[in-house]
Amino acid sequence: MADLRLIVGLGNPGPEYTRTRHNAGFWFVDALAEKFGGRFNVDAKLFGETCKIEIAGQPVWLLKPATFMNLSGKSVTAAQRYWKIEPEKSLLAHDELDLPPGTARLKFDGGHGGQNGLRDTMRLLGHGQFQRLRIGIGHPGHKDRVTPWVLGRASGDDEAMILRAIDDAIDVLPLAVNGDFNEAMKRLHTPKA
Repeated sequence: MADLRLIVGLGNPGPEYTRTRHNAGFWFVDALAEKFGGRFNVDAKLFGETCKIEIAGQPVWLLKPATFMNLSGKSVTAAQRYWKIEPEKSLLAHDELDLPPGTARLKFDGGHGGQNGLRDTMRLLGHGQFQRLRIGIGHPGHKDRVTPWVLGRASGDDEAMILRAIDDAIDVLPLAVNGDFNEAMKRLHTPKA
């Protein structure tokens, strides 16, 4: 399996979206930058904010698209082209309605599951062959309540569980960066005792 060279957090730009559930991907890359001493800078040619960090001795680019979620692919594909990074060496971190808060899952390939950032990236790439980190935000219970749910803030308890899942994912990231996705998945997906 390919090693990781690019980690993209999916979210919406602007202060009004900062702590919303839909921005869980941004929470993830922000936590990574903080842990590994990176600072985001605006990069207009890549339509987003970028920073370079080192994980497990490897250089890794972080990207936060400055486009809205449904246009994320423009920034993702621009970064892949510019840095000459194959899609399979990219990880897209995003909010996941079908997982409860406190859960994070790694996955390669598959559909977009209605996630607009994934949908747009797959439209531009012509496939879904990239790594994903699905960060559980839970489901409001009815499809008519999904939009206000994802664009709303998580309760204090849910936010704490989402942040814990992000920490768990960061703990296994060195394995993924070095190409050992199976071991990273096993550790992340095995319930803690």
